[in-house]
Amino acid sequence: MNAVLRYGRVAIDLPIADGYPNLHYLSTGPIGTRVLLESGINPVRSIGAQGRQRRPVIALRSSPWKAGGEDTPWHDVFDLDHGHVRYFGDHKVSTDGPLGSTTGNKALLEAWPQHRGSTPETRAAAPPLLLFRSVSVGRALKGYIEFCGVAVLDRLEHVVQRDPSTGQSFANYAFDLTVLSLAEEAEAIDWRWIDDRRDPGLSLQETHRHAPRSWRRWVEHGDPILPRLRRRVATSRVRSKSDQRPEAGSVEAQILRRIYEFYQGRQHRFELLAARVAARVFRGQGAVYHEGWLTRGSGDRGVDFVGRLDVGSEDAITSLVVLGQAKCRLDKSVSAEELARVVARLRRGWIGAYVTISDYSRNAQEEMMDDQYPIVLIDGRRLAEEVRRMASDSHGGNLNTFLSELASGYEEAVTSRRPEEILSL
Repeated sequence: MNAVLRYGRVAIDLPIADGYPNLHYLSTGPIGTRVLLESGINPVRSIGAQGRQRRPVIALRSSPWKAGGEDTPWHDVFDLDHGHVRYFGDHKVSTDGPLGSTTGNKALLEAWPQHRGSTPETRAAAPPLLLFRSVSVGRALKGYIEFCGVAVLDRLEHVVQRDPSTGQSFANYAFDLTVLSLAEEAEAIDWRWIDDRRDPGLSLQETHRHAPRSWRRWVEHGDPILPRLRRRVATSRVRSKSDQRPEAGSVEAQILRRIYEFYQGRQHRFELLAARVAARVFRGQGAVYHEGWLTRGSGDRGVDFVGRLDVGSEDAITSLVVLGQAKCRLDKSVSAEELARVVARLRRGWIGAYVTISDYSRNAQEEMMDDQYPIVLIDGRRLAEEVRRMASDSHGGNLNTFLSELASGYEEAVTSRRPEEILSL
């Protein structure tokens, strides 16, 4: 995991290339075939084995430096520390054919019923998803990739995106993936597993001999055990100021400054942006979240927006009220006292969401953890990242147009309803 590999344009049959492990060498199969990463979604050709077809593996590659461009008008989300990836399909505005006809989307759609299969036999046939991300080394933007783990399909969604160069909208798929823990394998995979899956002489059961234990347990038990198999990195939950703010000079830092300047003199309109960002954060982890309304500026008593989080499915479901606070302040950290105002408004079973352009003080974070406040903290870095994706998806990356159009809907979103009324909607 997180190892940088060399992936040169020309394949070299050496274990090390330019000082880095060589993916061409590592991925070469027993009959000389390689796992290629020339596209975003790279399905390895299916083989006939034991009287049935199976696809050995699908390799997914994300190129952050291309995101928002003509070739890649979307922004994939890689939250590896929490075992979650949101990956967009390969349909584009220029695609000639219906949604699902492109090579990548077609391969993932074919894998979907296997990944969501109800029996071990069905899941055993599912092609593993190997995740990679393009990284820069020195001044080289191309030719190096980071291995990001093994994943299974968890959810797919139809989305509408906007091409940044033409402004035209187009349909696509968004795939939510669960990244499996490789802790028992020292954060690595054994390439013999992939070689076995490419060997037509081996049965599906035999191909599991070098598979990660998390993969084998998922094949055996299926969806109910996925939360226990998800990759999680144990880190200190107290984040420094630098971790909560975009890197100086970055695109996200510029976005944060432009957001702050846009709302000067009308900070209350920032509440609608905060509500939309909070909704994306909740939904980004696969939650069912419903946006409610904004509260009126006077007498909101620590609450700026209201939402609802639905937990469960079908007849086994419960709903939780979400109370949100927005803070359009750039140079001052959110204090423990300010967090406490939101917490004071929460009833049993309710959840808080706090969205700020800045960051949260150490005392605020420690008090939240010590007292186990049920509140989600969205800092300036996360805000900028989400807004960048929102502007890219709906307005071709034009931030000012996105903010202006969003602000125009502020009055319509404001109401004087009681928070608990959202439970009946």
